[in-house]
Amino acid sequence: MRSRLIDVAGRHQVRVYEGGSGPELLFLHGAGGLLANDPFVARLEQRYRVSVPLLPGFEDSDSTSQLRTMLDFTLFGFDVWEALGLDDPIVVGHSMGGMIAAEMAALSNTVVKRLALIGSAGLWIDEHPIPDLFAKLPFELPELLFHEPAKFSALLSAGGDFNDPEFLTTFLVDNARRMSTAGKILFPIPDRGLSERLYRIRARTQVIWGASDRLIPPVYGERLAAGIRGATLTTIPNAGHMVPYEQTDAVLAGIAKLHN
Repeated sequence: MRSRLIDVAGRHQVRVYEGGSGPELLFLHGAGGLLANDPFVARLEQRYRVSVPLLPGFEDSDSTSQLRTMLDFTLFGFDVWEALGLDDPIVVGHSMGGMIAAEMAALSNTVVKRLALIGSAGLWIDEHPIPDLFAKLPFELPELLFHEPAKFSALLSAGGDFNDPEFLTTFLVDNARRMSTAGKILFPIPDRGLSERLYRIRARTQVIWGASDRLIPPVYGERLAAGIRGATLTTIPNAGHMVPYEQTDAVLAGIAKLHN
């Protein structure tokens, strides 16, 4: 997959990963950004002409100071869409990226026509509070994010060792930049009023959730799907919050329903 820096509306220099052929697909990443040689994006590339912009604060995308509110993040999504010259992409968002994708579909409900929300943030249910991701130490993340943490935890560190002081320092610095951006819409809770705008979404929508999601419990997927007219909820067994990586085939099958 190739990558390049693009100018977005004269306000941001954004790293974009692109590749593949087929239907256009815009993928919006979660608070952790992309994984090294991201295996889910690699699989998307086999089926779609995929574009993956990185939010400012992730890798070398810059000008995060321009993003302050949920509306800023939503308009950023459309600015990237325009800068890439996309026509009618399937919009897919995971976690924080799902929150942005849903807001895009609500704000411009005749433009976003196909939408996949994977373990999406954006709602808050008092009876089922979401754990504070910002208070977690690196070694605590696998148990929170994966159904099988022992099997998949190496994905988070690209095989690095959190017990190695040099590696841990680099990870913490990079993660601080990512969390600084993510915190603008996720901290202290990821509720920016999306629930009051779900009724506006007209996109054909697939809501996809890991049955063992410990970060954003499956009840959030149920609430999200119930609020979007005509949305379909697919709950995938043996998968946690990182369902695109634990059960890739099932997630791809859910996305495929949007163009079959």
